[in-house]
Amino acid sequence: MKKFFSMLLIFAMALSFAACDDKKDKQEEYDENAITIMGKKSDLAKSYMTNIFERYKESTGKNINIISIDDSDYETEAERRFSDGETPDIFMHFHNADLNRFDVDNNFCYLNDENWVGDLTDSARSYCTDEKGNLLGLPYWESSVSGCYYNKTLFDSLGLKPASTQAEFDALCQTLSEIGYTPICWPADGCSWMMQFGLDPVFADDPSILRKINNNEINYSDIPQVENMFKWISDAAEKGWFGDKYLETGMEDISDIMGSGEAVMVFIWDTWFYTDLKEGNEYYVDDFALMPVFMNTVENGTYEGGNLNMMMVNKNSDKKEEALDFLEFCAAEENYNAAFDGISTVSCFKGQTTNIQSEMVTDASASIAKCERVSTAATRIIGYSADEVASALNKLFKKEINVSECIDLMDKYRTKEAEAQGIEGF
Repeated sequence: MKKFFSMLLIFAMALSFAACDDKKDKQEEYDENAITIMGKKSDLAKSYMTNIFERYKESTGKNINIISIDDSDYETEAERRFSDGETPDIFMHFHNADLNRFDVDNNFCYLNDENWVGDLTDSARSYCTDEKGNLLGLPYWESSVSGCYYNKTLFDSLGLKPASTQAEFDALCQTLSEIGYTPICWPADGCSWMMQFGLDPVFADDPSILRKINNNEINYSDIPQVENMFKWISDAAEKGWFGDKYLETGMEDISDIMGSGEAVMVFIWDTWFYTDLKEGNEYYVDDFALMPVFMNTVENGTYEGGNLNMMMVNKNSDKKEEALDFLEFCAAEENYNAAFDGISTVSCFKGQTTNIQSEMVTDASASIAKCERVSTAATRIIGYSADEVASALNKLFKKEINVSECIDLMDKYRTKEAEAQGIEGF
């Protein structure tokens, strides 16, 4: 028995030394002369990110220190590190309400005058621009276009045309309903993105409304377009435009509903058709086309531009110039085309040619150019929670509350979240 415990002790000591050696190796991997890049673990593992990192190291001979944080802990862990002075040279983040945690004005460079700015597409640049017109980061990500995707094969067989106004869309839904089709697949069970599409133009078209709601000067209930939208959604459900199973329809059900032709339209994004729409049903990718989303907030409808991960430069870093040089390397045409070769994405750069773009999007390019808004509601309204907006709407669907009470509940959720974030004025 003593021999057994002696062997066990030796084994434990060996493991301890091995662990120490492993830690030592990991510490030695850190290059104090290299820039640091902080991001979510899954984001940093994207093929186009690993490709650009390797290309940079091979081309320049310089190293990169990667700070990878678990996705679920990213906002809180990054915030802690910033508070403790553990700031990276480059910080990856989406332009959303959580960015308020990081004191953008005092921590990050404005990139308005960088050489690569003119090569950004309008939508990519808009996404990364704050309300004062400052460019906060380099958009380096896959992008998509959200809108109303419709079954063009069914439309053609029924002699129907896509809508270009709210009145035309309403008439289209009524016609489809009367002849036995579900006009819109509305996945109310756990899906929460649809409402932001309708809200985007309210806040994107009038920045003063966004500023006032974020300063706690007005509420959703003070904005007529918000009431118009939720009344339209409620009425659409009452008229059967979402079918009779929408409250039990979740993300995993959309493919069968759209693929079978049970529903004719869905408010979603182009990449969904390449990642989630199952083959083997009656209708597949080539059977669909794109028109704007209509939810009674803007007459000619709207598209939502993609949500993009930005690379932001720490202006207080002693490696600020090297970090800016890294962004310039990433934004060089030959480098981003190598990184995004074969990736299904809407272009973020005007010179982007190796990515794959959806035919649905390219066919609707003129309409998109006219009606697209940068993602605004979910990204720039302080305290916005898509899940909480969906929760309030589902109470309305179930007739637990009316339209006015639904909007009041959204305001309650929003202000509570803003208070939790410690936003001044709430």
